Amino acid sequence: MEFRLARVGVVVIGRNEGERLRRCLQSLDPVSRPTAYVDSGSSDGSPELAASLSAEVLQLDMSIPFTAARARNAGLERLLKNSPEVELVQFVDGDCEVDPAWFPTAAATLDSQPDAVVVCGRRREKYPDASIYNRLCELEWDTPVGEAQACGGDALMRVSAIKAAGGYRDDLIAGEEPELCVRLRANGGRVFRLASEMTLHDAAMTTLRQWWTRNVRAGHAFAEVSHLHARSPFGIWKREAWSNWVWGVIVPVLAIVPAPLTWGLSLILLLAYPVLYFKIRRGRRQRGDDSTTAGLYARYCVLSKFPQAMGQLRYWRNRVFGRRNRLIEYKGPRTSR
Repeated sequence: MEFRLARVGVVVIGRNEGERLRRCLQSLDPVSRPTAYVDSGSSDGSPELAASLSAEVLQLDMSIPFTAARARNAGLERLLKNSPEVELVQFVDGDCEVDPAWFPTAAATLDSQPDAVVVCGRRREKYPDASIYNRLCELEWDTPVGEAQACGGDALMRVSAIKAAGGYRDDLIAGEEPELCVRLRANGGRVFRLASEMTLHDAAMTTLRQWWTRNVRAGHAFAEVSHLHARSPFGIWKREAWSNWVWGVIVPVLAIVPAPLTWGLSLILLLAYPVLYFKIRRGRRQRGDDSTTAGLYARYCVLSKFPQAMGQLRYWRNRVFGRRNRLIEYKGPRTSR
């Protein structure tokens, strides 16, 4: 099928992205391609910037609790209202730039496989050497190609499939894309990750606190999404959620709490962490990482078990006490590059 720009629309979400948003929209060519930008309370002139670059701008009512899922649903609704001919929609975060070759490549994959409903490609960190934490993002996104269980925030999706699944869950504060993929797959759809370049992302993550908070959010997502689909054969993150409990809660408690009663012998259990480190490091080496990179990834992967366990505990605390889950944000105010 011939690639036509009008078949593909774009939904961009963001807040106070500044020059990142400019680069994002310029990479999308909103003049030629239907593009909706959803703003969530920016104070840096982002809506005006987006409008000047020919994007359709929608400003969310911030009196209603914000989630990225809600923003994406609102953006898709506006996009289809103005451009009902759109068949495929690219979701992208406002701090990302889309590779110019991505759209025809991804659209061709969906056209060639009728049961394919989501296609994503390589997401790269734009400044991987700016900090350890940016580098960790780059490593995290280096995932196997082929059929996948889920996608991230950047992906090209079939509009008819999204409608059939009911769209994103507005109330999820994290993990909304993999959760949608569970329902898409339950409806008979397939998700594919291509080796093709898709987006450049600017994490702008420079502190341990940002990295820690991002992992708290990840743990919250593991807990909520795995619980939502605990009985589904297409459910995800059960293994991740269990791993967080084991390494972030159970092992420390069993090692430290009885230590006074065991003359410290129970602390031997803490030796399990070096074992876990070397297991992860070996796995990364087998995938082709050099020794330094494999060690970096393994070290922070072990450390991440603790904030991720905190995220899970936060989810279950809120669920038990009937509290609303609040957004967990790790990004500070944006500065220009």
